[in-house]
Amino acid sequence: MRSMVVQLEEGKENGISVRTEQYKSFRPQLLLVLGLFLAGVVTIFIISTNKYTGLQSVVTTVTSSFVPRREEEPDGLSKWIQPPGVLMHNMSDEELLWRASFWPRRKGYPFKRVPKIAFMFLTRGPLPLASLWERFLKGHKGLYSVYIHPHPSYTAKFPADSVFYQRQIPSQLAQWGRMNMCEAERRLLANALLDISNEWFVLVSESCIPLFNFTTIYTYLSQSKHSFMDAFDDNGPFGRGRYNENMEPEVPIAKWRKGSQWFEVDRDLAATIVKDTLYYPKFREICRPACFSDEHYLPTMLTIEKPMALANRSMTWTDWSRGGSHPATFGESDITENFFQKIFDGVNCTYNGRNTSMCYLFARKFAPSALEPLLHIAPKIMGF
Repeated sequence: MRSMVVQLEEGKENGISVRTEQYKSFRPQLLLVLGLFLAGVVTIFIISTNKYTGLQSVVTTVTSSFVPRREEEPDGLSKWIQPPGVLMHNMSDEELLWRASFWPRRKGYPFKRVPKIAFMFLTRGPLPLASLWERFLKGHKGLYSVYIHPHPSYTAKFPADSVFYQRQIPSQLAQWGRMNMCEAERRLLANALLDISNEWFVLVSESCIPLFNFTTIYTYLSQSKHSFMDAFDDNGPFGRGRYNENMEPEVPIAKWRKGSQWFEVDRDLAATIVKDTLYYPKFREICRPACFSDEHYLPTMLTIEKPMALANRSMTWTDWSRGGSHPATFGESDITENFFQKIFDGVNCTYNGRNTSMCYLFARKFAPSALEPLLHIAPKIMGF
């Protein structure tokens, strides 16, 4: 029995010894295989990661070229309601008029809109009465906009704190009595229409002045049911006598009108003017001196398109009593209280269907020499 146990124990030891030696000889091989396997896994992982990162980079690059990042994307509404930061641009007239002809068809605005008056200065060059206008507009920021259309060779230079600073628009030659004068007016309207807050559009020249303070003029325009475009039927040689039968059928003689160049129109009429492609070609082709486009184009076109929107009178006073093809110009010696009293008194017109003596909000023509006396008399006579 003992010998059997010994043999079993020896066999056991021998068995264990054999298996141990086999394991010891196998372990390095196992570690080598395992190491190679892990190395392969790591390599594949790195390659896959690099491929994914590269693909993600390409996708991000391509996507970012088409879709702006969320934090850089402007608010969807603000890009439509913010006025242009810079008035100078590279648009052609055709592009500008097309862009300006967009306007909301839906009544009301989904944001707080403060309507403004757009003062559009159609000038030959400098603004010698700028100091008077600066005083008139002072304290009313946010209720007005200014646009200057000078001769294309002139560049307006005003200090940074001026209401006229950087308010010049791209301009072209405008000649009295010719269609390019109407083109300049349409250019001013189109640029002003790019500001969605502009509601009333007033055309003035470098020789025009306001006759009342800003609040009075703003109230007058904002409460009016009509726009102030002078349009009347003149049966004489300087009215219907300028009519050409080739204007038909778009413009019949019964609708032929004459009026002052200086006007005020609301936003709807301004948009009607800039979108016109029917009457404008006719006037450009046919109405040439002695037919003066700036006296006939807008009065006639709006009489046909929007007759009920017109007050059929101008808000700008001029003196034609001296005769000739141009109104009188007033200088330093003319600026007195009696002079202005003549403008304010003895005139009657209708405003929202009622008679009134307050018919003119602006006046012209005033020479540069009139500036100092105008600044002196303005607080008492004009209220600013």
